[in-house]
Order: sequence, then structure tokens, then C-alpha cells
Amino acid sequence: MARENNFKVELQTQPSSKILNQHETAPRHNSWSLNMLLRRLRATEGKKDDKFSNILDAVGEFGTFQRRLVALTFIPNVLSAVFMFADLFMFTAQKPYCNASWILAVGPNLSEAEQLNLTLPRAPNGSFLTCLMYLPVAWDLASIIQYGLNHTESCHDGWIYPETKQRSLINEFDLVCGKETSTETVQTMFMAGLLIGSLIFGFISDRLGRYPTILLSLLGLIVFGFGTAFVNSFHQYLFFRFAVSQALVGYSISSTSLATEWLVGDHRAHAIILEHCFFTVGVMFLTGLAYSLPHWRMLFLLGGAPVFSFIFYIWILPESPRWLMMKGKVEEAKQVLCYAAGVNKKTIPLSLLDKLQLPGKKMDKASVLDFYNNRHLRKVTLVMGCVWFTVGYSYFTLSFKLKDFGVNIYFRQVIPSIMEVPARLCCIFLLEQMGRKWSLIATLFQGTMMCLLILIIPSELKSALVLMVVFGEFSMAASVTVFFIYTAELLPTVLRATGLGLVSLAWAAGAISSLVLISQNLTLLPVFLCLTSAILALSLCSLLPETQDQPLSDSLESYPLQFRNTGEDTMSDDTLYDDAAEEVVKNTILNASVMKLDTDILPSSSQPTEADRKDD
Repeated sequence: MARENNFKVELQTQPSSKILNQHETAPRHNSWSLNMLLRRLRATEGKKDDKFSNILDAVGEFGTFQRRLVALTFIPNVLSAVFMFADLFMFTAQKPYCNASWILAVGPNLSEAEQLNLTLPRAPNGSFLTCLMYLPVAWDLASIIQYGLNHTESCHDGWIYPETKQRSLINEFDLVCGKETSTETVQTMFMAGLLIGSLIFGFISDRLGRYPTILLSLLGLIVFGFGTAFVNSFHQYLFFRFAVSQALVGYSISSTSLATEWLVGDHRAHAIILEHCFFTVGVMFLTGLAYSLPHWRMLFLLGGAPVFSFIFYIWILPESPRWLMMKGKVEEAKQVLCYAAGVNKKTIPLSLLDKLQLPGKKMDKASVLDFYNNRHLRKVTLVMGCVWFTVGYSYFTLSFKLKDFGVNIYFRQVIPSIMEVPARLCCIFLLEQMGRKWSLIATLFQGTMMCLLILIIPSELKSALVLMVVFGEFSMAASVTVFFIYTAELLPTVLRATGLGLVSLAWAAGAISSLVLISQNLTLLPVFLCLTSAILALSLCSLLPETQDQPLSDSLESYPLQFRNTGEDTMSDDTLYDDAAEEVVKNTILNASVMKLDTDILPSSSQPTEADRKDD
């Protein structure tokens, strides 16, 4: 017992450098815990200068107000999925025939089969031709039956679809016989709307605020989403789809910015993950509606009916206090924060509110040109844009790859959607344990491996290829969720929505590229480009700084300081921290070493040895 106590005293009197060296050479079974400790310490140091983090702590990190804010995003995300992927169910297979109802004037009691037999020419295999009909003649029915008709012409009275049970765009607007339009063409128009809307609504959100931009986007969903059910021509349908896509991306950008600026820490990531999970639920909801409803207009009517509940958002949706501060609206920011604290039954100390001051001159004059003028912002935006292009291209390439294997349209949506919910929920564990950057790298690496396996596996193994494609979609869905969180945290408040718009533009460009290549009926080239672009994205991810447990940057003045030494950060798992934090870590390690030694000694000390008994 005496020897053990003397050993403890000797250990405590050793130089700290010697103990640290022993700690480095010992087995690092607790290195992961130390990394987590370092991250928490850096977060604590960072929060000292973040006024809003301290105020949001006083408001309540995730109280009733924040939970209500997150819940308000659920229904719009479900309907966003309905409006985004509705085109997939608008072009069900149809078999048209020329409308030859003129023969009913001479034979009103003819059956539909008899009408077709008398008025339509046949192909060599015996089937009716779809784009030709016999020229009408002024004969009686008996003469037509006896002599038959010989002269043909193209359909001029429209088409009929006797074997069709569902009403789609094809038989609604007669998109046959030279007027054919594929799903890929319509979705390309939709993605073009996303591309333009990314620029417009990102700029509007940073200029006018998150609240009015969200309301404008929801108004667009009501007018152009629900209103699609009432279009009278196919060109009107294309215009409404083009317009609703802009509203969708506007809502996505503004709601992500609002959640990012109201929530702190892990709550921010969890909220965005839940939003994406409800988006996936919306895809399953759309698939069920499309399977059960016989008319495409009913799909937009019933699927889009909940949009009218968004009218109440005028009175219950808050503005972002961070954005208000950056625009110099200090009093309005204080009112919003006090209201949130009241809902959470909290009180903000006046000393904290008094620290809110008008921003500097440079903060208020941020513009899109700063993405070029600011070196750090330019570097981060270019890297994010390249990665977003890859994610958009890969996600759509894998989604449409299932079509090549002959998988039913409903299974092509339901099975990946069921897989995407756990994929997005797994991001919670990844983000907590690995941080933003390494979570993105892990999900992209998994998607890259799936693309490689798709190229290697022989085409005869259809089941294995389908499985690889589904797992590839699983990985890309997780990548989208992680990168949404990561991108929102990397951008400063004054340009957050504009930056999200720029990277969403890159995502839409990747999706359009995928649709163009798929329309060329190429087999391996789209997947090969998916593999190479994913490898490029993986290499670029190493250039991005880690944002976990880091305070949000509000202005361009603080942005370079927050992510300083980015190049050095990417070469190691831990970012650099100041001398004070290093001392705290060293002392923590020393105390942990001594405490661990105490716990190892105490159990053995409860049973005195024979030598101790003799000493006693």
C-alpha cells in the first residue's frame, strides 16, 4: 500500500513532457474520445466571440419555438417531392389509333373493334397502324364491308386509346405520331427552371430576407403547382413545370438558410436531416397516389391540395435574426429573439441583448461579386460547385439506370425511397462521429465504389446490378443531405442564400447533363463519367475546412478568420487551435492519466498483500 502511494506521488511529480511522451507511445485506444474532447474545447473557445450563439443559448437551444419552426418545414418538403417528381408518372405507355368516328354516320351500331377493322390499315404483322387511317368515302356500310377501303392518310381527327385505363399527358394532348415527348425532355425543362430559380431566389433571399422569400416560394407552389391541374395545352404544362421548379428551389434555399441561422450545434444538422427524410416520404406518397389515381389531373389536385395550408405561414413564420442584424435591423432582431424566448418560456439577459450592435459598413454591402473578390470564399465556392455538380449528375444517373433494367416505374421510386430514409438518418451518426468533411468523403467514396462495381459486374447478373444501383442511390442520398448541411455552414450569413443558389445551379447543371446523356441511349458512358466525377469530387473535398462545432460566420470580415489556415487544416484530422486551448488539452490529458491510474490502483488496494500485513 505504501509502495503504491509512493508511486502515485512519483508520477505526479514527473515533468508533463515525459507524461505526454508516455501517452503518445501508449496504445491509443482512447484517441477517438480525445478527438471529440478537442473538438468540444475548440467549440467552447469559438463560442466566446459568437454573440448569437450565446443569445440562442439564452433563448433555448431547441425549445418549443425551434421545434415549431422545424415542424413548419415538413409539409412543404413533402409537397416539394410531389411537384418535383410528378413528371415520372405523366407519360404512361399508350397505344393510340386514329379517330375514325366518321364511319358511325353510316353504321351507328358498329362496335369499337368493327370500327377499327373497317377504317384502319394493318401492318405486315397484322396489327393496326397507329398513325394512318383510310380516307373517308361517301359509301353506305354494305359497300364499305364488301369492297373495303384502300386510300390512306394521316390522322386528322385526333386519336383514340381503347386499351388505356389511365388518363395521362399522352392521351390528353395526343403526344403521338411525331409529337412524342419523353419524360427526360420534360425533366430537362424542369431542371432548367431549377437552374434559373437558384440564381433568382438566392439573390432575393439575401436581399429581402428569408421570410418574404419563403412566402413567395409557397405562393409559387400554390399557383404553379396546384394550378398545373388546370392547364389546357402541353405548352402550358411545360411553362407551369418551369415556374414551379423555381418556387421549389427558392423554398429549399430559404428554408435551409432559416433553419441554419436559428438552430445551433447538432440541432441544426438534425433539423435539415429530418427535412430531407420528409422529402423522401413525399416521394413515396406521390408513388402511392399515382398508382391509385386514374387521371393525371387528380394527381395534382389531391397531391397539391395541402398547399393552401401555407397561407397560415404569413402569421407564424419568423424571420432570421442573423439576417436582420446583418441588414442593420437591430431592433427587429431583438424583437424576434425576445418573442422566441417568450415561446420557450425563457428570459434573455439585457447584457446579452445590449451586445447586439449595427454591423460594419462592409457587412451591409456584400454582393455576388464577393464570390470572386474574396479569395477564401471563391475557393470554397468553386470546390463546392464541383462537388455539387458531381452529386447531381451521379444521383440522376443512378436513378434512371434502373429504367434500363426494366424495373417497374412504381418500384423504381418506392424501393430507393425506402432505402433513402435510413440513409439520411445514418447521417446523424456520421456527422456526430466524423464531422462534416469526413462524412461527405465517406458517403461519396461509397457511391464511387458502387459506380465501379456497376461497370465491373457482367450485364447478365441483372439482380446484382439492380442492387448496386440501389445502394449507389443510398450513398448519394446521404451525400446530398450531408453536403446541404456542410454548404450552409461554410457560407457567411450575408451571402448564404446566394451561395446556396450558386451550388444549386451546379447541382441542376449536373442533373441536366445526366438527362442529356441518358437520352442518347448510351449504356456505360454515363456510369463511367459518374465514376470519374466522383473520384474528382473526393479529391476536392480535402480542400474544404471542417465546420463541426465551429460558430457560423455572419460577415465577410470574419469569414477568412474563421477558416484561416485552410490548407494546413486539410492535412490533418484536427484544426489548429491557440496556445490557451493547447494548455487546457494538456492539463486534461494529465488529469485523465492520473485519474485512470487511480482507478487501476484502487481495486487492487482493497485486497492488502501479505507484505502489507507484515508491515502493519
